[in-house]
Amino acid sequence: MEELNLLEAVGLLKQLISTPSFSREEGAAADIMESYMKACGLKVGRNGNNVWTQSLQYDKRKPTILLNSHIDTVKPVSGWSRDPFEAQEEHGKLYGLGSNDAGASVVSLLQAFRLLCQKEQPYNLVFLASCEEEVSGKNGVESVLPLLPPIDLGVVGEPTGMQPAIAEKGLMVLDVVAYGKAGHAAREEGDNAIYKALKDIAWFRDYRFERFSPLLGGVKMTVTQVNAGTQHNVVPDKCSFVVDIRSNELYSNEELYEEIQRHIDSEAKARSFRLNSSRIGEKHPFVCRALSMGLAPFGSPTLSDQALMPFPTVKIGPGISARSHTADEFVLVEEIAMAIQGYVRLLDGLAL
Repeated sequence: MEELNLLEAVGLLKQLISTPSFSREEGAAADIMESYMKACGLKVGRNGNNVWTQSLQYDKRKPTILLNSHIDTVKPVSGWSRDPFEAQEEHGKLYGLGSNDAGASVVSLLQAFRLLCQKEQPYNLVFLASCEEEVSGKNGVESVLPLLPPIDLGVVGEPTGMQPAIAEKGLMVLDVVAYGKAGHAAREEGDNAIYKALKDIAWFRDYRFERFSPLLGGVKMTVTQVNAGTQHNVVPDKCSFVVDIRSNELYSNEELYEEIQRHIDSEAKARSFRLNSSRIGEKHPFVCRALSMGLAPFGSPTLSDQALMPFPTVKIGPGISARSHTADEFVLVEEIAMAIQGYVRLLDGLAL
């Protein structure tokens, strides 16, 4: 890796940190990416706040690898001791909102793309900086995939300590409602919807789905919100609650929903079925290359845009997940350097 690539990666990341880029408000950050990529002599495509480029000599006889990470961030949490939009480099740490999640991956993947394109590869290469990842928005990566060549492998940049996540849990959110009958709390009237909901809430807490993944463990269900009642002396006729469900790769969200429906009395509605779990085979050439480099494949409990990609994917990037969405978020400059080198080593000459 040339030192210039690292300097340019850090410089670009500082620009991104200094530019607020909340989900669905990424226009200015997309402008920065587009301008930088054009200045590098790359042919750039753009759709909304998604920006991409591909290797110049596209050959439809070759497979295509997608390098992807996201430019949107969450909003800063309370507790920052510094300006989250001022990129500050101190003692090898680069502080700022989105530095770790996932600005470091964005700039590292782009520099790896440039280096890999300096010679002919046995595949076509596409780099995509996408938006709306933090909210799984429909105007993000999902909207761009139809505009790209058919993809054979996706490398998704997220903070994993540059270890390959070869499986990732999916997500389904349920809105559940138990119905009763209103009455006066002082008399034996009504049918308390809270009591009816309690039975189903306990089921969500205690039930264990049969299929257990060696990489991702079991399906995890958590009741996260409950709402009922209008005032203290009225028996509630409605109790609503929300369930966060993290699926493993052994179930589709539709399968989970059907089994849940068989066990509960309340009315349940899924907000979406689109965020399924994903997994890449342990014999895949990318995974074999990672193992040969001494990397340790693992299963990730956190969701990414992998859930929206209908082809084999692996999640790998600089930084660590525990720093994401926290006050004084940072990434190490050394982590960016190692990521650029790591991506190139993983992909240079890789035969799919």
